[in-house]
Amino acid sequence: MPRAKKRPPEGARVARRGVVTRYRAWVRHHRASAADSLLKILDHPVSSMLTWLVVGIAMALPVSLMLTLDNLRGLEGSVADEASLSLFLAESVDTAAARALAQTISERDDVAGVRYHSRDKALEEFREQSGFADIIDGLGSNPLPHLLLVTPRDRTSVAASEDLAAALSGLPAVAEVVVDSAWLRRLQGLLAVGERIVLTLALLLSMGVVLILGNTIRLAIENRREEIRVVRLVGGSNAFVRRPFLYTGLWYGVGGGVAAAMLTALGLWSLGGPVSALAAAYDAEWSLSGLGIVGSCQLVLAGGVLGLVGAWVAVSRHLRAVEPA
Repeated sequence: MPRAKKRPPEGARVARRGVVTRYRAWVRHHRASAADSLLKILDHPVSSMLTWLVVGIAMALPVSLMLTLDNLRGLEGSVADEASLSLFLAESVDTAAARALAQTISERDDVAGVRYHSRDKALEEFREQSGFADIIDGLGSNPLPHLLLVTPRDRTSVAASEDLAAALSGLPAVAEVVVDSAWLRRLQGLLAVGERIVLTLALLLSMGVVLILGNTIRLAIENRREEIRVVRLVGGSNAFVRRPFLYTGLWYGVGGGVAAAMLTALGLWSLGGPVSALAAAYDAEWSLSGLGIVGSCQLVLAGGVLGLVGAWVAVSRHLRAVEPA
């Protein structure tokens, strides 16, 4: 005969049902607290919109500055991709020697490429672009030297370009090496300083958001003081009382993050046309890059975290002052 399965003791079944019941009650209270706090926020649309707008502006400012720095880094990279060293050869160097020197330099490990411009081609371009064709035709000889445009392999490093320029300037056939890296070094320094400023500003404004939402939650606690006392009189725990206010802070933070994402997108949209027109005036293809879907979701998530932190600080500080009568 098959052996009958042993049933767990009655006490174990009761304990298991008790755990499941408490878990279900905990989940129901979370859902109810989230829905009730959102409805309370929506019951006051004007004040809620103002709070979301204030939080959104505080969050959008550092995000916009960080996007500006990222776009400038992209511009720096595109300019660095076109950066090259200009090697003006000595007048005694003929065409064959200039081509041979270009081949020799292109074989270096720190050189990505070399372009050769003959003195005749340079003179012809100068005649067409300068408008002094009659004067140029009156010259007895071509005063322009041969030119080699050397592209460094590491285009983003100013130090590497300067080291390459120093090495090439020692060649006997090279009369002068021109490398305009001072502006790039200054741009990199400004970007580094700007990044520190943006991080500091983001930290200060994040603290401001926490304080703003904390003050909002404090007012909500004061308005529901009697309700909190009644809940505590019937045995409500601190976590039970704290939960609705945490969800209130979460909704305020999420709404502020959505407002920040919308403000940032609106600002980039308003600047997109003028920036594209300016880039087209310089025959460049460059446009502003925004947050994107992932960045916008991260901004909303950051707003929710700040809202929770602000609510936790306010509840932990002010809830102790509300004691049962």
